[in-house]
Amino acid sequence: MLRIAVPNKGSLSRSATEMLTEAGYRQRRADRDLTAVDTRNNVEFFYLRPKDIATYVASGDLDLGITGRDLLIESGADATETLALGFGTSTFRYAAPHGTIDDISALSGQRVATSFPTLVTADLAAHGVDATVVRLDGAVENAVGLGVADAVADVVSTGATLRQAGLTVFGEPIVESEAILIRRRGSTDDACAPLIRRLQGVLVARGYVMLAYDVHAEALDRAVALTPGIESPTVSPLHREGWVAVQSMTPRADVHAIMDELYAIGARGILVTDIHACRL
Repeated sequence: MLRIAVPNKGSLSRSATEMLTEAGYRQRRADRDLTAVDTRNNVEFFYLRPKDIATYVASGDLDLGITGRDLLIESGADATETLALGFGTSTFRYAAPHGTIDDISALSGQRVATSFPTLVTADLAAHGVDATVVRLDGAVENAVGLGVADAVADVVSTGATLRQAGLTVFGEPIVESEAILIRRRGSTDDACAPLIRRLQGVLVARGYVMLAYDVHAEALDRAVALTPGIESPTVSPLHREGWVAVQSMTPRADVHAIMDELYAIGARGILVTDIHACRL
């Protein structure tokens, strides 16, 4: 039975559960449940702290896990990213009181507070900066105001929390993070392949729609140029002479602009349908 680690709480938990459900896997019924067994798919899910997931996967006790890229790097575990999952995005950056520090090199001799000491230590070393890393488990943005540190390194989404603490981000991002599927480094277990394919299918289904329309044959080449599909669109003759029906997978983000362009070249009956599952 395949053994998969899933975040038990926090920002990654709900989205991970929703994605696995979309992929056809049974999930736990209550948030307090620690495991869930999907006998139909021969998979058992373990709901763990996101920070611990990489360790369990690297040890071989679990086959795959969903965690954050920043958490994988911080763990130092012998696991590797298999698939980016497209949710839980965040940016890890340095911040300091406005006008005090505006470049990573200026951190030399300073104190940097963070909940990710391994990640920050490695980044400082890569920039040749000798700074003291102060490890905190939470509320990092308060460290400067309380005199614990001169700067912080923390997850930034909108930056509102840092601004409220009187801090301004500086330098390039330390890491761009998102939820990822991980497995033990060097693992080639074929039993993992179906789950990976299913998650890839969910990503495609979320990113594309099925676009269908009718168009005069004389405008077909221009229409196909707008809707090339994955391999090629499906084109079928209509009962009305000189007209064809076209179906094509189209990027969701672009579909309204493409519909406008199709209409402008004479396409009619333009319909958009969600894709609930996909295999390419």
